[in-house]
Order: sequence, then structure tokens, then C-alpha cells
Amino acid sequence: MKYKNLGANIRENVKRYQHKNAVYYKSKSEWKGISWKDFGAQIENFSLALLNFGVDAQQNVAIYAQNMPEWIVADLAIMSIRAVTVPLYATNSAKEVEYIVNDAEISVLFVGEQEQYDEAVKLLKDNKFLNLIVAFREDIQLNGSDNSIYLKDFILSEPIERANIELQKRYDESKLSDLACIIYTSGTTGEPKGVMLDHANFVDTIKAHEIELEFSDKESSLSFLPLSHVFEHNWVLLCLHNGIEVYFNESPKLIANALKEVKPNYMCAVPRFYEKIYGAIQEAINTSSVVKNELLKWAVSVGEKYNNEFKRYNKEPSAILKTKYKIADKLVLGKLKDIFGGEIKMMPCGGAPVDASIVAYFHAIGINVKVGYGLTETMATVTLFSDTDIEFASVGKTLAGSEIKIGDNNEILVRGPGVMKGYYKKQKQTEETFIGEWLRTGDAGRIDEQGNLYITDRIKDLMKTSGGKYIAPQKLETVLINDAFIDQIAIIGDQKKYVSALMVPNFDALKEYAKKNKISFESVEDLISNSHIIEMFKERFDELQKSFSGFEKIKKFTLLPKEFSIAAGELTATLKLKRKIITKKYKELIDKMYGE
Repeated sequence: MKYKNLGANIRENVKRYQHKNAVYYKSKSEWKGISWKDFGAQIENFSLALLNFGVDAQQNVAIYAQNMPEWIVADLAIMSIRAVTVPLYATNSAKEVEYIVNDAEISVLFVGEQEQYDEAVKLLKDNKFLNLIVAFREDIQLNGSDNSIYLKDFILSEPIERANIELQKRYDESKLSDLACIIYTSGTTGEPKGVMLDHANFVDTIKAHEIELEFSDKESSLSFLPLSHVFEHNWVLLCLHNGIEVYFNESPKLIANALKEVKPNYMCAVPRFYEKIYGAIQEAINTSSVVKNELLKWAVSVGEKYNNEFKRYNKEPSAILKTKYKIADKLVLGKLKDIFGGEIKMMPCGGAPVDASIVAYFHAIGINVKVGYGLTETMATVTLFSDTDIEFASVGKTLAGSEIKIGDNNEILVRGPGVMKGYYKKQKQTEETFIGEWLRTGDAGRIDEQGNLYITDRIKDLMKTSGGKYIAPQKLETVLINDAFIDQIAIIGDQKKYVSALMVPNFDALKEYAKKNKISFESVEDLISNSHIIEMFKERFDELQKSFSGFEKIKKFTLLPKEFSIAAGELTATLKLKRKIITKKYKELIDKMYGE
């Protein structure tokens, strides 16, 4: 379909689908749908309200909320009037919100819940840009602020005739070169940078995915990752473009129930999601009977042979293997697939490195985890797994229309229609990120003869020991995090004489281990200071690090009683470690490991 503006395609789908549901939300215990007709009307009413308020073409408007239908309605309304969406993570602190509001000169800010409103309202007193906060939900307490309003009142403002005329004018004047969105990077190494993406970036990325993937408007997708992340944002727009029904999961903590209730065909997830489920399965194995363990091992081994040795390469399995797989699927594998709702067709995965063994495991049980690679600066996807001949250790092959090549220091360079227009108000950083038309990713990699891309290092994260050896921390962390007893781990080693680590155990698994081994404890602090527990982790580290060189291996480690969190500023909104903050916060413990 040819169109000039993301909103124009939505208007076409409103005509096409009318009474078919576009999106769903959960009200108490029931999932409720919004028809395409009503969805389109909400977007138009929202657009008129924005014009009524005086939002100009290419003006920045921010959304600060969890996933919900109002989020995507606001987004499409903003872009439909040629304004620019600026997404904020629902977990952003007041300081982070203030930075973006000032940098993007935000005058109108939409908020989703009380938590976001309370953070945003702190800015109203002194901020020279912010004029209005619009609350999506009526259960938000507005605290008597004159500059706050509920969405229903914002939209009910009677649109003047000029607004209707202006809306049609914006529709007519919209073009692919219009800026559509500014997404601020999470800032693991410094202050956030606003990635500028235009309508052409979105449109061409949608078209490229349609070449690579097959969709049906009879399918559904569960929106789990934050819409403020480029990965989920793009995926939801791709789904809406293809008439796929989108269910919005507002609370990440309720995802297990949502999967069983919705039974989606698609859901985007980051590696941590799969690591958690894999860890839970391994933990269940540790507490199950010998008979159940042997049955699970047999079923997975059958799945590995059937899916990973035959179906993966488009080969026909033998009749005996087909029969074995049918039995394994009925007894075990089907139950594992039911964790994801039982109707999954494909699960896009990206955002961080994922261990090949984890990917292979899920493919073996019949979950099609489609790994991809990309950045906010490339509209997320640059490469992705094809349907057959998958190399689990890779991140797939180049997406249609994009190009990759390997530059100096093995850096991955990208060129194509998904590449950003630059960093907002940061000309110097923009120039430093490009070599001609090629975007520097900051990741090192290699390409095999079949065109598969392999990520080898994160150049910006490389550590150099005091002995001059380079360490790739993510490589080691990705291997260690798969262990059933390890929940989080942060590698330390930059300018140090050897590698060390701060590690958060999986406390459920650890408590079960302690009970089995008759180790008494009253708190997690007791557990992590127990000599038997420490020795157990030493042995596990030795086993897990066998494939690493001596200088790469962890020599000392400290167990932490509390996990790294977004709230504490130790993780980005996409659950990546903020290494500088962690190193500073735990300096005393780190120094102790080095005898300093």
C-alpha cells in the first residue's frame, strides 16, 4: 500500500475493517476490544484536540505511560497532524523526564498513571516549556493543578471550524520526509540522545518486514515490551498496518497470565524474558522426580532432532521421528508451549545478546524465537533469522533494503532506509556516528559466507585490564546468566589486574538448594555469606568459564542481597546494565575484591 503518512494507512484500515477489533485492553478480569471504526474516531478526535490546543506541524509532543490503547491513539494522532511523538519510558525518573522535556521543548505531555503524573507535575512550577499535562485515566489525582486536565476533557473541548480545516490541510501536506518520532536512547554511557526518525523510516521498515514475514489479519499480537522502545513501537505499527489485532498488556508482572488468556500468535521480547523462563524450567527440573526429569530430557532431545536437525534445514523427518515427536509434544513439549499461550507463530527477539543455547532450546520445544539485530538508530531491525537454515549463534541475515559491512576494528556499519536522520540538536555526535552514508553501530562483528551476522563485541563496552588485555563483558555475562542459580551479573575489570564480578543469585533456586543440603539460614544475607554457598558458586563459575581464556575468567566475585533495578538507576528501561553507575555505587565492594 502506498501512503504518505503513517496516519493515512490507519485511515485506510478504518474503511477496510470497520467493525473488526483493532486493539484490546483489559478491564478488571475481561479483555475488551475497540473496533477499527471507534479506533479511527478516537484518533481523529485526539487530532482535533491537539490542533485546538495549537500544536504546530513538526512540534514535539511527549507520551509518558505504560502500554495502553491511549498510548498508540495519541501516537497516531500526533503523527497524523504532522507533529512529532516523543516517547518516555513509564519508569523514567523526574530528572530524566526533565532532561527530555527541556531538550525537546515539550509543551504538552500525556501521562498514563498516577506515578507518571506525580513525576511530571513537579516540572510545572519552574519549567519554561511545559504548559499542559493530559492524564489518560480518570483515576489519576490531579492535585488541583490548573495546568492538568483529563483526556476526556481535553478531547471534549469543542473543536472550532478552523481545527477541522487545519486537520484536512495537515493530511494533504504530510510527506514522508516529515519527522515522525524522536526516541531518546537509554544513556548507558552518558546523557540520552534523541534519535530522529521520519515517516519514510517507518514506512520503509514496515515494507521490508512484509517482504521477510507472512502476516494474516486473522492473527493477534500481545504488546509486552514498552511502546517507548523502538522495537515494540515499530512492531505494533507493523501489526496495525496488517490488520493484526493488538492486545496491550499494561503490567509486565502479569505477562504470564496475559499469555494464557490471549493466546497470541506474536509477542516481542528481549533475551532476559527467555533467560527467566529457561531458568524457571531448569529450576523445576532440579525439584522434580527422576522419572519426570528423564521424560523431559527425552522429549527435548526428540524436539532437538525433529526441529533443529530436520525442520530447521527444511528436511523431512523419518516416520519414526515424526511418531516420537508427536508423543513428546503431547506429553511434554505441548505443556512447555502452553507457557506462551500455545498459539505462538513467531516471537521476535532483540535488544541485547542472547546465548545460542537458549535460542536452540526454545526452537527444540517448538517456540519460533526469531532473533534480530539493530539499534534505535536503525529502526531496530537490520538483520533477522530467516525461516530455514538458521545459525543459532548468529543474529540472522540482512533485512530487505538494508546493507551491512564490517569496518575498522571489525565495527558493524549499516546503510539503508531505516537509518536515522541524526541526533536531535547534536550535530557533532551525529557527524561522529556516520562515515559517509554508513552508520557506525559501536558493535564489532563478522559475516559468514551465507550472509549471517555474528556479534563479537560491544566496542563501547570493551574493558582493558591493567595488564593490557581486552575483555568483552557481555560475552561472559551472556554465558553465565544462563545458569539456574544466577539471576544478574555485572563484570568488573576495566583498568584492574584481573576480572571480578558482582552477582545477584536466583534466590528461589538458592533457597531450595540450601534446604536440600541442610544449610540453615534466616535471611538472604545469611545465604550469600555462607561458606558452602560461596564454594558452590566458585565451582559453577569454574565450569561455566571453561571455554574462556585465563585472563577473561572471573577470579573473584561478590554476591549481592538485592537485584539491580531500574528504580535504583542501575538498569536502563530495557534492562541493560548501567556500568558506570554500578561501578560507582558498589565501589567499596569492588575495591575489597582487589584488596584496595
